[in-house]
Amino acid sequence: MLEARLSQAAVLKKVLDAVRELVTDANFDCSEEGIRMQAMDNSHVALSSVELRCEGFDPYRCDRPMSIGISLSALNKIIKTAGNEDVLTIKKDDDGDSLGLVFEGSKTDRVAEYDMKLMDIDSEHLGIPDTQYDAVVRMSSAEFARITRDLGNVGESVKIDVTKEGVNFSSDGEIGNAKLTLKQGSGSAAAVDDDDDDDEDEEDKKAKKKRKTASGSAAGGEDTVPVRIQLQQSVSLTFSLKYLTNFAKAAPLCKEVALHMSNEVPLLCEFAFENGHVRFYLAPKLSEDDE
Repeated sequence: MLEARLSQAAVLKKVLDAVRELVTDANFDCSEEGIRMQAMDNSHVALSSVELRCEGFDPYRCDRPMSIGISLSALNKIIKTAGNEDVLTIKKDDDGDSLGLVFEGSKTDRVAEYDMKLMDIDSEHLGIPDTQYDAVVRMSSAEFARITRDLGNVGESVKIDVTKEGVNFSSDGEIGNAKLTLKQGSGSAAAVDDDDDDDEDEEDKKAKKKRKTASGSAAGGEDTVPVRIQLQQSVSLTFSLKYLTNFAKAAPLCKEVALHMSNEVPLLCEFAFENGHVRFYLAPKLSEDDE
């Protein structure tokens, strides 16, 4: 039997928002260590990997390893009905063909129960080799989301150049070109501007505004995340902005994103949060000289 209780449904909401446009159906592999998901997008270009460790649940029980086939669009429809601060409990019997989801209001007596039908999904678990990357860039996830959004208005691809001095993002398109430089040690705002999220109810939006106001007053402004670069050698790679923009939807999960890069090796874009992570892998585009 599987039973996993999250103190805030917002965690699963944000994870689903991060991957649901890349992955439609996936197997969630549950074990005593936690819950993992790995799946390619429909075009087999990007790989998404999710881990929710058992320490993030209280309680967490998984009597034996099991693989649960889930439609992410169906799960998202159900999870939308929960408030961000609702307590979420996930249940599944060993021989059950449905997944139980229970939402308990943290400030009310409201309890909502759902049974979601499961799927049989034939998928191959891909082994991801350990890689020593030439460059690792750590920066504000909010800044990363803004860069991908802004450059997406100019072109379809972004060239990322990493040196000891900093990291350059550049894009060329029909309307012109754009270049943005972040120097080593420079800081960017940590907060993600998600006030336009239509999925949130009014109570969640009001609570978020209060938290922002309180944190801003206490700290004298928004938190900042410095750009940190670990470099073995300079790296210059080009990626599809469509995919990076989708990756950036994981920004609300954590303040910092890590971009792991080596020449001619897929990018690892990692959003690590307490007791879990969301990782994306994307192969670089070939330059004209390589074609």
